[in-house]
Amino acid sequence: MTEPSPTTVPQGIPEIEAATPAPERSEPEVLVITGMSGAGRSRAAGVLEDLDWFVVDNLPPLMIVPLVDLMTRAGSSVERLAVVVDVRGREYFAELSQALQHLNDAGVSYRILFLDARDETLVRRYESVRRPHPLQGEGRILDGIAEERRRLTSISERADVVIDTSETSVHDLAREVRSAVANGSADTLRVNVVAFGFKYGLPLDADHVADVRFLANPYWITELRHLTGRDEPVRDYVLARPGALEFVERYVSALEPVLAGYLSEEKRYVTIAVGCTGGKHRSVAIAGEIAARLRDAGQRVTVTARDLGKE
Repeated sequence: MTEPSPTTVPQGIPEIEAATPAPERSEPEVLVITGMSGAGRSRAAGVLEDLDWFVVDNLPPLMIVPLVDLMTRAGSSVERLAVVVDVRGREYFAELSQALQHLNDAGVSYRILFLDARDETLVRRYESVRRPHPLQGEGRILDGIAEERRRLTSISERADVVIDTSETSVHDLAREVRSAVANGSADTLRVNVVAFGFKYGLPLDADHVADVRFLANPYWITELRHLTGRDEPVRDYVLARPGALEFVERYVSALEPVLAGYLSEEKRYVTIAVGCTGGKHRSVAIAGEIAARLRDAGQRVTVTARDLGKE
């Protein structure tokens, strides 16, 4: 009987992930997001979260200093911090300049991203969601906008990046935010390749589904039955089947324009599901090979085997 390789995954462990690590950054980054209400602060914060920034929304300004202190301590895993500060903090917002001065005194570098839009655009956006402006009080929406502009004058003048979203779609805003914080780094897409068994149902989050049941099943070979697609004997057997490597090569090639298109449309996560009957042999081997080819092409890839251990 063929002995399993030393890398054999014990049965009963359903999933073990292998991921391409994110690029490391040598110096911590701090970004203050502020600007007019309705100009897209929440969207900007969401874009940064997708880029692995640690984002805190509606933070009282005086909390910025202790938060940055925690971030810069030895052992902290947070390297990129974004804080959203705005007039929802009411009287606390006036303390923002004091907090930024503390950062300057401590030698902590930071940048300010200011989101703005024309008054008529902001009025239209507030009317569309039927919510009052946070500074409107008993007056009109325009009264709240005017008061907010007055309060934000000094911080807007200090901003490192100002983005006017008056004529900007959510996708265009995402691109501008990414460009503002890119520092020369390349766009990345997170690709999850998941092996599964059709007998247990399709993965609910699958963007693409590949069926590899056209390959001969190692289950019917006695010495391979108890192994999985992560074991070398099974991998070798599956990949040696007629059409296996050709399928992988063509499938990965077909994915190239798709993944590039996802990036251009600001889709940052994609799940590629590879299925066989039980999700133990063929799908696991092929998923691993697809992931390896995608990594070689520069993609950031995670591999999972959803249904291992279910038999």
